[in-house]
Amino acid sequence: MPLELDSLQRAVAALKQVLAKSEDTQFMNSLDEVARNAIKSGVIQHFEFTYELCWKFMKRWIEMNVSPSLAEGVSRRELFRLAAEHRLIADVDKWMHYHFARNETSHTYDPATAERVYSAALDFAHDAEHLLKALEARND
Repeated sequence: MPLELDSLQRAVAALKQVLAKSEDTQFMNSLDEVARNAIKSGVIQHFEFTYELCWKFMKRWIEMNVSPSLAEGVSRRELFRLAAEHRLIADVDKWMHYHFARNETSHTYDPATAERVYSAALDFAHDAEHLLKALEARND
């Protein structure tokens, strides 16, 4: 039974779209500070949502394709290790970095935190797309 990947496909596409806007220097320079912050906040929100979907899809894929109980109750690092072992992701440490960035947004919000998470989101978009492609290729 294949995974229904529509929600992840939409989330990755939306993250990439808002990131593209945020990286459009001409567009961003045409905005006032409030609007620029709103765009960056949108990137962070899309990052949070997409990250959550990514790890949940990793877990579901492992449960469906390896063992129903293998990913049950494991730490996030162990889940990422299993995902890497099964070639869904390439780098466990990068995914742990995304995990810490995601947790940081839920506990505190200040400009420095926002910048760190925004920077993480820039790298994350590529890795989330890589995960999506791996899931699509191995979704049987």
